[in-house]
Amino acid sequence: MSERCLEIGLLLYPGVQLAAVYGLGDLFGVANRRVVEQNRHGLPTLRISHWQADESGRLRRVYDSQPQDAGTPQVVILPPCLDGDAEQPLAACYHDWLRHLHGTGATLASVCAGAFPLADAGLLDGRTVTTHWALAAELAARFPRVQVLPERMVIDDGDLITAGGLMAWTDLGLALVTRLLGPTIAAETARFLVVDLNRESQRHFSSFAPSFDHGDAAVLAVQHWLQGDAGAEASLASMAARAGLGERTFLRRFRAATGLKPTEYCQQLRVTKARELLEFTRQSIDQVAWQVGYRDSGAFRKVFARLVGVSPGDYRRRFGTAAR
Repeated sequence: MSERCLEIGLLLYPGVQLAAVYGLGDLFGVANRRVVEQNRHGLPTLRISHWQADESGRLRRVYDSQPQDAGTPQVVILPPCLDGDAEQPLAACYHDWLRHLHGTGATLASVCAGAFPLADAGLLDGRTVTTHWALAAELAARFPRVQVLPERMVIDDGDLITAGGLMAWTDLGLALVTRLLGPTIAAETARFLVVDLNRESQRHFSSFAPSFDHGDAAVLAVQHWLQGDAGAEASLASMAARAGLGERTFLRRFRAATGLKPTEYCQQLRVTKARELLEFTRQSIDQVAWQVGYRDSGAFRKVFARLVGVSPGDYRRRFGTAAR
């Protein structure tokens, strides 16, 4: 197996759908076997853990595929729920645990009703998310600062990933395998499980997956801020102020943590959001440019073509679904 591992924790909150919990474990187990069979040296092992609150309200591991290892999850998944009260608030200990892990750089993911605990914890404010179509109106009404797109199967927003209906755990699982182990392993996993990989078929170009586990809390706070609406308007001065650092210090630490200059990072975020608008809306290219923070559509087109490899118009013609 690989020398290093990435832990994916599944949260066993009340009413959780156990079929999805064990199904995700099986999916990640298959992905691990594909890594071994293909001798893909350098790829990590996916370590699977289950987390549940004990009588004292403390979250503990109740299952671990590699119990000999220490550490905390780099990814936490809130699976779907079949309970009729699935959207009811969880105990505060769950919210505190989720906020703590997110604050240290963990990626949080949900399927179906799993989006509600994330919203209750205040982690979806200013974000675009998806959930089961039957729960979308309730989620939007209870959390007006969250933009809900129930027509989407999976929305990957970097540090937060949400998936739609009850069976969308397969799409979420494959999206995580793609991110953590690469598209080849994801395709082999889907083929073995006889699972449709259609969502990935519309993403022939690599997607931006920033690092959130670098350990620099000041930079991480700015990254979380940028993932919301701030990414369209953020200036160097506002980012440095958000981090509580001088501009020169912020530039140095941001590049050390993310591997990118702040301007490059913001370009990646803006183009990622632009791709979604081009795929799923009928807004004009000028409108898309304006919405993601470019007042000069010519500059937007140049940046988009450089990062994606095709013009915004060609991208929409190849991958757009709004007019189909």
